[in-house]
Amino acid sequence: MPERKTMERARRDKRQGKSASTQAGEFVHEEMHHIRSGKHGAQSSKQAIAIGLSKARRAGVTIPRKERSATRSRSRRSRSRRHGIRHRQGPARY
Repeated sequence: MPERKTMERARRDKRQGKSASTQAGEFVHEEMHHIRSGKHGAQSSKQAIAIGLSKARRAGVTIPRKERSATRSRSRRSRSRRHGIRHRQGPARY
């Protein structure tokens, strides 16, 4: 659960009309503080950012999800065809 001060800062940013990333930045800032003080065992700052964004989403900040590129899945599909791999929607049954 985010700290009360963090929630207040994010709400203040929302009232002032600031962007969603600015609002979420408060949660990320809090996570970085936790990691530096030794509360978490996260390995990198990327993990702190991911945890902070997740907390912000749960708190109601409307952050868009990270988009996956269509070209990546398209190239994966063509590679699979060359190697005879079939991708199924449901569970594989043998």
